Amino acid sequence: MADEAKPADPTGEPRVGLVLVSHSRLLAEGVAELAQAMAGDEVRIVAAGGMEPPETALGTDAARVARAIEAAWSEMGVLVLMDLGSALLSAEMALEFLPEERRSRVMLTAAPLVEGAVAAAVAARIGAGLEQVQTEAQGSLAAKALQLSGPDSPPAPNPEAELPVQGLELVLPVDLPLGLHARPAARLVQAGSGLNATVVASNASTGAGPVSASSFNALARLQIRSGDKLRLLASGPDAAKAIEAFRSLAERRFDEPGEGGDVVSPAVAPPAKRRSHRVGELTGLAASRGTAVGPVQILGEVQFTIPDGLCADPAPELQRLDLARTATRGDLETLRNSTRARAGVYEAAIVDALLLFLDDPELLDPARLAITEHKQNAAKAWSQTVESVRRDWEGMADPRMRLRAADLEGVSRKVLGHLLGVGTASVSGRGILVARELTPTDTAGLDREQVQGIATAEGGPTSHTAILARALGIPAVVGLGPQLLELRVGTSVLLDGDRGTLVVEPGRDLLRAAKREAEAAAKAAARAQSASQRPAVTRDGVHIHVLANIGSVEEAQEARAAGADGVGLLRTEFLFLRAATMPDVATQADTYRAIATALEGRPLTIRTLDVGADKQLPYLEQAAEENPALGVRGLRLGLAQPEVLSIQLRAAVRVARDHPVRIMFPMVATAAELRAARHALVAALAAEGETEQPGELEVGIMVEIPAAALASRVLAREADFFSIGTNDLSQYALAADRTNSQVSALADALHPAVLRLIGAAVEGAETLKRRVAVCGELAGQRGAAALLVGLGIRELSVAVPLVAEVKEAIRQIAVADARRLAQQALGLPDAEAVRSLISPVVAE
Repeated sequence: MADEAKPADPTGEPRVGLVLVSHSRLLAEGVAELAQAMAGDEVRIVAAGGMEPPETALGTDAARVARAIEAAWSEMGVLVLMDLGSALLSAEMALEFLPEERRSRVMLTAAPLVEGAVAAAVAARIGAGLEQVQTEAQGSLAAKALQLSGPDSPPAPNPEAELPVQGLELVLPVDLPLGLHARPAARLVQAGSGLNATVVASNASTGAGPVSASSFNALARLQIRSGDKLRLLASGPDAAKAIEAFRSLAERRFDEPGEGGDVVSPAVAPPAKRRSHRVGELTGLAASRGTAVGPVQILGEVQFTIPDGLCADPAPELQRLDLARTATRGDLETLRNSTRARAGVYEAAIVDALLLFLDDPELLDPARLAITEHKQNAAKAWSQTVESVRRDWEGMADPRMRLRAADLEGVSRKVLGHLLGVGTASVSGRGILVARELTPTDTAGLDREQVQGIATAEGGPTSHTAILARALGIPAVVGLGPQLLELRVGTSVLLDGDRGTLVVEPGRDLLRAAKREAEAAAKAAARAQSASQRPAVTRDGVHIHVLANIGSVEEAQEARAAGADGVGLLRTEFLFLRAATMPDVATQADTYRAIATALEGRPLTIRTLDVGADKQLPYLEQAAEENPALGVRGLRLGLAQPEVLSIQLRAAVRVARDHPVRIMFPMVATAAELRAARHALVAALAAEGETEQPGELEVGIMVEIPAAALASRVLAREADFFSIGTNDLSQYALAADRTNSQVSALADALHPAVLRLIGAAVEGAETLKRRVAVCGELAGQRGAAALLVGLGIRELSVAVPLVAEVKEAIRQIAVADARRLAQQALGLPDAEAVRSLISPVVAE
């Protein structure tokens, strides 16, 4: 087995291959086994130990090494590690047996065989380039040397020459049994991320450091053992916030298992999916509506060839880098605008986060330095800088933070593509795109004429893939499992984005049925569009108002054209997220007035600012929080920072003088909070010279906390209307974070428990004849309109493209039938059962 390689990476992504040369066959194979345990199946590792038969003979053989290099071959190259003596000569001779075009991609290293193989395997697994894998292998003894060094040994080297020496100081004893190892170090990095502060760390017990506390790798160099003291020095506007975040983390013992710390629970099993009843059917999660039939296609990444040449004049290279960044910014802004138009401001924030990479000083400063001082060309300077930063992200323990490495890689490839004048990815033909998961930049480059549908092995309905697929109008199913990746290119599949299924090699009957459904859906859409300006009245004469959820002036114009009865949710965050400073009263009033004018007399519901520690604004004081979803967000933030709320209320009052305006407070849990908000409105009226509330101005709340739904009878005394946010209501009721793909499917608004909360909110509101709307995603789901009408909802607010469809769905409903349907749903065990119940309603 000396010359046999482990399987190639199942994802198809190339990794540097490794060859291990030893005088002993058993030693080479033992080291290969150890290294493979670190690398998994992603890296080809081939043992080339001993000589030709007899196998027990000690020695090295050039022909055997050459075969091993061929077996481990990768387009990214092969690193050869050797033990001693003739092993180096055999490896050098083996190069002569290789084709000339491959020799340049094989590197021999003087790294130690065992430690070097382990370090190289880890680096190769995360996709490091050949030179970086070689560097990691060469430096593999450093950690051991530091670990074995005595207390009198000199401190660790400090490559960060320009780190600050003044600021707020915090010294933390580290009482973890294994010291500041990988998990707590990653949490330390995470605790300081997102804050406008420069933080350096030192080992106060040994003198090692200082190093940047934003670097996982740098923290590892400090070699902080149990009993050592970690010294942190923070400077900058958010220095105090950073120190407090680190102090809180240390008080929780870095969230490590054991007394005084939270036990890290194992990964939650994926939610149960609908059981397949067809041979060859994969079941996943419905992510974007529609059906599509076609051959399996994959997204082929272009393998860049980074030039090694130096530049004589840095100025043109700096300009090329800036132009490539500008072009990439244009690509991403196009995607962001499309996403905002179809899905909303929060969804578009996915792309806004990607745009931040383009101006990140951690990327730009080293890249520019490599060009100006080391005369590197722009492509090489950028790729090497990104590779270094990406590895920091991938080293973090938090899976959410590791996802940032993929986002960075996607943006980086776009920049490199523009620098080198080549595309970054392409689909080989028209059909259904199959992938493990897609990054936002992958999705940005999709040709809608080629990509008829999207199927991914991973992800949830709130993943980037799902959100952007909906924004682009491409049918999609996510979370189909690893068996999806076993399908061959060209295999015929039927993708159903409504049911969340993918059928392999569908039969004629199934294809005919899918075609009939698609034709019926197209006719229904055309019928709904033609009647979009008519009111939505049930078969028995009940008028249901259908409004739109928007986040810009442009969307207000689109909502009016789509037939919306008004705006049921204006996400005012779009104003704040774009601004460098707090938007003043005049700026906000002008924007709200422009939206109200575009609606031509239809009501405008202004939701006050709904941000928290997870979506921080640089000009607001917001402390870091362990769980921002349950923290100071929505109205809680407004009451904590009354000047923010006052400015927004004053702007709304100005517009309410001439237009029908509703003010809606988010994240209300108690009547006391609502009363405090009303007092703030009275103060805003006085500041605007008003002695009483304008006649058409209404005040309401978002019902997104279960307590608010259950206390609606009391809240109705203070609120003119309710609007139920089913997205947050579902995640709070079912304790399932909708941003966590492992549990996001549990946060299903069709769950009978969530429907009961909606019913409770309606029942309480009816005591004082208060209007109740639904503005969450449930309002736009097929079949859900009948359920909601049956529960007593008389106003729905949906994404602009869904207005016509929802109005048409309401016209097919009779209220008496809807009530019976809702009562049936409340008695069912789970969301899947409810979905099955309403599916005939959709078919009708």
